[in-house]
Amino acid sequence: MTINHKSVRWRHIFVCCHFFLSISMTLSAQDLLVSGQVTDGHLPISGATVLIKSTTKGVVSDFDGRYSITAKPTDTLQISYLGYTTLTIPIQNRSTINVILKEDATALGEVQINAGYYSTTDREKTGSIARITAKDIELQPVNNPLGAMQGYMSGVNIVQNTGVPGGGFNVEVRGKNFINGVSDPLFIVDGVPFGSQSLGDFQVSGEIFSGNISPLNSINPNDIESIEVLKDADATAIYGSRGANGVVLITTKKGRAGKTRFDAHLSTSIGKVSNFLDLLNTKQYLEIRREGIDNDGVGLMLESSLYDFFWPDIKLWDNDRYTDWQKELIGGTAYRNNAQLSVSGGSAQNQFLISGGYHNETTVFPGDSKYRKASIHSNFTHQSNDNRFKINLSTNYAYENNLMPQADFTAKAYSLEPNAPALYDDQGNLNWENNTWENPLASLEERFEATSKNLITNAMISYTILPDMELRSSMGLSSYQFDTYRTMPSSARNPGYGLTPQSYSYLTSNNSQRESWIVEPQINWQKKWDKLSLNILIGSTFQQESTEKLILRGRGFPNNELLLNIAAAQEIQAVSNLDSEYSYIAIFGRINLKVLDRYIINLTGRRDGSSRFGPGKQFGNFGALGMAWLFSEETFLKNSSILSFGKLRASYGTTGSDNIGDYRFLDTYTVTGSNYDGITLVKPTGIFNPLFGWEENQKLETALELGFFKDRLLMNTSWYKNRSSNQLVGIPLAATTGFSELTGNFDAIVENSGLELDLLTVNMRSETFKWSTNFNLTIPKNKLVAFDGLEASTFANRYVIGKPLTILKLYHALGVDPKTGLYQFRDYDGDGNYSSIGDRQWVEDLTPRWYGGFGNSLSFGNVTFDVFFQFKKQKAYNTVRFDATPGFKKNTSVELYNRWQQAGDQNPFQRASAGMAGGQDLGALQQESSASVSDASFIRLRNISLNYKIPYLINKSEVNVYLQGQNLWTLTNYIGPDPEQPNPRLPPLRQITLGVQLVF
Repeated sequence: MTINHKSVRWRHIFVCCHFFLSISMTLSAQDLLVSGQVTDGHLPISGATVLIKSTTKGVVSDFDGRYSITAKPTDTLQISYLGYTTLTIPIQNRSTINVILKEDATALGEVQINAGYYSTTDREKTGSIARITAKDIELQPVNNPLGAMQGYMSGVNIVQNTGVPGGGFNVEVRGKNFINGVSDPLFIVDGVPFGSQSLGDFQVSGEIFSGNISPLNSINPNDIESIEVLKDADATAIYGSRGANGVVLITTKKGRAGKTRFDAHLSTSIGKVSNFLDLLNTKQYLEIRREGIDNDGVGLMLESSLYDFFWPDIKLWDNDRYTDWQKELIGGTAYRNNAQLSVSGGSAQNQFLISGGYHNETTVFPGDSKYRKASIHSNFTHQSNDNRFKINLSTNYAYENNLMPQADFTAKAYSLEPNAPALYDDQGNLNWENNTWENPLASLEERFEATSKNLITNAMISYTILPDMELRSSMGLSSYQFDTYRTMPSSARNPGYGLTPQSYSYLTSNNSQRESWIVEPQINWQKKWDKLSLNILIGSTFQQESTEKLILRGRGFPNNELLLNIAAAQEIQAVSNLDSEYSYIAIFGRINLKVLDRYIINLTGRRDGSSRFGPGKQFGNFGALGMAWLFSEETFLKNSSILSFGKLRASYGTTGSDNIGDYRFLDTYTVTGSNYDGITLVKPTGIFNPLFGWEENQKLETALELGFFKDRLLMNTSWYKNRSSNQLVGIPLAATTGFSELTGNFDAIVENSGLELDLLTVNMRSETFKWSTNFNLTIPKNKLVAFDGLEASTFANRYVIGKPLTILKLYHALGVDPKTGLYQFRDYDGDGNYSSIGDRQWVEDLTPRWYGGFGNSLSFGNVTFDVFFQFKKQKAYNTVRFDATPGFKKNTSVELYNRWQQAGDQNPFQRASAGMAGGQDLGALQQESSASVSDASFIRLRNISLNYKIPYLINKSEVNVYLQGQNLWTLTNYIGPDPEQPNPRLPPLRQITLGVQLVF
């Protein structure tokens, strides 16, 4: 064999050249620095994400939109920003690449959605997730995040309880699932579960809040980046026993890389009651009063001075006097001032944000009532140079001080006699008019103050141990301290009673605290092949929560100046003393499989353990299967000029609930506050029952999502059916047992079903003008499917098989008898009497038949205009609920002036009465009859916002001036204070806000 040395030599040279060429290319690839600027064609975009495609390596653009990233010449950049179409640009050995992003409000595949333990996109999600972002939240002058969500989300019904600052909200996600227990969803703030249940107590707060002071007020809406609501089984089952009522994820803002950025917000608001009732004037009131006295046959008593105390409004007060008590007591102007300053910035590896806010608000009540809140939010993010190690630290702290009168003046404003005396005498003292009335401003002598301190902190640490595998752990801590007190000095009572601080003076205090910690280690593995991608998540949860609540009452003080020192009281009583602990552990997992980028399967599961159940019942298993088919990616539709997006999805699974309170399966006792021969007494409050277990909620959903004309029109329709079983109910016991009830599982089934529709349209879009519309509609249905032994149980008067849980069983009103002038009702049991057991068979439901919202957003140049309407089809209690008989010693709706006066009259209200006729009170039955419920449907202009962006002034500073309004106008046939607030409490106010934002 002959060796050709020349050939070998050239081959050797070729291999060496190839080797050095490869090395050279590798080095050049490592050393290639790509930089540029991201803009929208006019202005730089700060915070845009610049990724190397198919990797996790990336940077974000700085304040001027500039970026720099090290990449290979053959790599491809992927540039994205919320609300803009993502661009994919090959580097092709270029060192400078400038990017212009086009706005696209419907970029389904690019907007990241927080699903709790993982993130997804609108395009690829298999579950039902509603979302609201900072863009919508900032348009609303609200103090509570729940207020910003009202009307914006399908399937989420939120009602504000009161217009008093610091009040609470009622929240239901897809209806009421359980007969007993809390209907609130699970709230999670930056990965930390947050207790939304108030620690207030009616014995302290009285009627001003009815014990419901929302802890969510401590979260500053200006610090929120997004709020996601998880609704169906696919989205909630990974939260297991905590997800039966839905999950609300609140994500706060984070820093972005770039130059240090200062952001200042200043705003001021004025608020007024939006609607006053039409009440009787003095002439009408006195006419009916005298008529009622005559009808009762006690006219002779009116002539005697011995009975002046019965009728001071007729005999002692000025019969020509008139006071508009609504104007006096709730007709004031509430002022709200907000100030917010934040600083943010950082590099590609380190970003930070620190913000502080101050909120000050008054009320429409007389006096110096006020609500103040100071908040601090910080977020720090760090990632190593190789992007393998990441850490995110988030902290939210808020201090609230709420100083309010003990009473809500609204009920008095509706009921005080129109000729009642003046509030103050000639010397400026409270006027008691010779001890003939209770001066409403006496409650200003009483004092109610609530102070809260809320801390939420979380650390998320992750490390990529392999290219496809990440270890991470979330560690969180929350602490909520809530202290309230209420004073009742003797000076707040009529001096005619002869009360002294020693005989009558009270201090009631509530010192409460709720603390919890949570640790959630997780491992996430994801792998992508040519036509298949797989994502597997496994994690566990360790959580512990403790609650302490002590209510003390002191009576009898040496003087009113010592009321705040309970040690000075003659008698101290422990009204309530709660000390409980809750432990919770779980293991959870998720498998997400995607085939050909159009077939998606999402499997989630969780095994929970709760200390709220007895031995053998402490663990429960929950899970769900979600599937999606992106049929618009099929070959026959992929190039359609009409259909740009189409997805069919479905899910089924189970969630549960242990939200019944602590220690319910044990024998429990409470201190009575009394003593026997110096020994403190306790009484039993709970009876041992270790057999009850988890409530279960089975959820089924199907949905169709469509996009037309390059996603200019997006439509999402979904149908759901949830069935809740194994109901945990307090089973009433006979009084002879010494216990009021026994907690146990009832064989009852509650069903919630409904249709949801969401629409988003981009009506016009050009370089200078944009107009988009959003619409959502929910048609819910709730019913009790089964309840074994219902007819023979004590629940027979509350529930009916086939009817909603929220029904009212009322008397059937038949109007006024034209002969006698008295109310008539249907005698269901035929016994000739009207009784609550046999004759309250008329069924009404006050939950909405359907509800939703409708909004438009328009921008022209630097001017942006947003308007949003909320609507509901519903029934509610009307004014008859509170007054049905004219002639009593209190003012009423002018409707009652249309009363029966003589035989043959066909009037809607019975004859006048002063309440002294004796016999059965038919007016009280009318208040609990079908006549007390009427249509309360409405369309409300909930939010309106006008924003003007002033062009750059100095050093590229940005100034936005805005005018906002809330609850400006309501279209309704409802006669009452407010269709969503029929009770005599202060309704939500009409507010107008003027503000300015400065960015530099």
